[in-house]
Order: sequence, then structure tokens, then C-alpha cells
Amino acid sequence: MPGLETLVAMAMIGSLTFYALLGGADYGGGVWDLLSRGPRAARQRDLIAHAIGPVWEANHVWLILVVVVLFTAFPQAFALISTWLHVPLVLMLIGIVARGSAFTFRTYDVEDERVKQRWGRAFAIPSLVTPVLLGVVVGAISSGVARAPGPNLPVSYFFEWAALFPVAVGLFALSLFAFLAAVYLTHETDDRELQDDFRWRAIVSELVTGVLALAVFLVAPMHLRERLAGSWWTWPLQIATALCAGATLWRLRQRRFGAARFWAGAQVTLILWGWALAQYPYLVRPVLTVAEGAAPPSTLRFLLWALGAGAAVLFPSYWYLFRVFARRSVDRLPGRS
Repeated sequence: MPGLETLVAMAMIGSLTFYALLGGADYGGGVWDLLSRGPRAARQRDLIAHAIGPVWEANHVWLILVVVVLFTAFPQAFALISTWLHVPLVLMLIGIVARGSAFTFRTYDVEDERVKQRWGRAFAIPSLVTPVLLGVVVGAISSGVARAPGPNLPVSYFFEWAALFPVAVGLFALSLFAFLAAVYLTHETDDRELQDDFRWRAIVSELVTGVLALAVFLVAPMHLRERLAGSWWTWPLQIATALCAGATLWRLRQRRFGAARFWAGAQVTLILWGWALAQYPYLVRPVLTVAEGAAPPSTLRFLLWALGAGAAVLFPSYWYLFRVFARRSVDRLPGRS
């Protein structure tokens, strides 16, 4: 049976998965907002705004939960990550605040097209940059950038995260989020033209994601490549991920957008849990494992009880939020009956 520290780590990865599936799609929506072109650009942006408007703030609860669990259950890992990766973390937080503020001002500022365009760019550009920074942080944690502090460390630790592998993971995260958003948006309207716009974007971004996944593997540190190539779970996981990707493309081709959304979410979930398995038993490579960095058992036990009680409130609240507010907002779109 997994120890308390492993159960807490699994809860943290679960929260990160929800953040990728929900908040990640919001970031992807911002990317497509920036890239909207052609005669239907205004309708595309309107669909994106109505789809993410009621829920984008709530989705950050998953990232907050990840940070709180990391700080409480694994304080040494929190200290290492927040020290060595403070530059991308601060930039990521600035991006989260900037895109949220710009989205609000674009919605409620004066009805002037030039003003809306400025706020739209202020929303879309951080939506593009922030997922890259999130991926950079994940890649840096896995590549051995963060390590125990010592007396003779150079000032260059400010920028050691800006290496090839973390940046590749950042671009991979951006592609995944754009893919998720495009798939989700096909299901958010009955307008066939808009469905086709985002259907083709989803297909193209899925293909780009596959190329970037291979690139990430090729530039990964040796310990990760060996873990991904030689573990007993690797091939079943990779086959399952490929099958989910194929099912997503097939359902998009059939215009079965609800099913495509399910398979796209399953694909992203498998990718994240595959990363977690490749990382285990380390929290921060190569200096801190899950067992070594864990808080006392009494703290972990209390945290697990608190997470269980919180989940009993959070999940029904989330369901209600999506059912009432998101659906009501989308139903007001042209083409929705």
C-alpha cells in the first residue's frame, strides 16, 4: 500500500491534471484568440470569451491547491523550487494576473473597437507565454536544475532553467493547451463554420503536439530517456496515449465533438501521469525524493483528511458552476438553440 507521502503526491498530481484539463484549455483559448483571422475572427473570439468567461477564475483553484499541498507536505521541495526557479515562477504569476485583468477590462471597458483590441492583445499574449513558463518549470524540476544550495554557487543559477529541455517542455505544454482548447471549442457551438474552424485547428495542433513530444524525448536528460524507454509501464502507457490521440482525430473527423473532448482529456491525463511516473521517486531531481522531502506523518495524515473534506465540497461546487454558468453563457451564443 502506498505510504502517506505517496498518497499526498498523487493528490498533487491529480490537482495538476485538473489544472491542465481546465485552466490549460483557458490558456489555449487565449492562444486562439490571438491567432483568430479571417471573416469569422470576431465570431471566433466571441465564442472563446463566452466559453471561458464564467469559469476561468475558478480553474486557478487547482494551481493554488498544488502550491498549498507542496508547501505543507513537502516544504524542502517548495524551498528548492521557489529558490532555483523563482524567475519563471514570478513571470508566470505576472502572466496569470495580466491575462485575467485584461480579460476583465476587455469585457467591461468602453465599447470601442480599438480599446477592445488592445485589451485583447494584453489577454492573448500572456495566454501564450504563461503555459510555456509552466512547462519550463516542470521540465526544470525533472532535469536537475534545482539542487541543494551551497556556499559557492554562482549567480548564474538565476537563468539555469533556460536550457533546451525545459524550453522544449514549455513549447510542448503550449501545444497541448492549444490542442485542448480547440477540441473543447468545437463542442461549444452549433455553428458549423466555427466548428470547422476549430476542428482543423485541433487536428493541426494534435500533429504539432506529436512532433514536439518526440523532440522533448530526444533532448531529455539521459536519466529520463532511460526511465521512459526501459520501465515496464512505458510501452503500455505510450500505446494508450497513442490510441487516445488516434481516437481524438477519428472523432473529430466524424464530427463527434463530445467524444473527441473525452479522448483529448484522456490523452493529456496520460501524458501528465507518465511524467509523474518518470519522475518518481524524486520530487526534485536529483536531490530530493518523495520520502526524503515529506513532512511528518501527523501533518500528512491531517492534510489527507483536509483534502478529502475539501473534495466533498469542491467537486459538487464545480459541477454546479459548469452546469449553470458555463452552459447559460454558451447558450446565448448565435447558433445555439
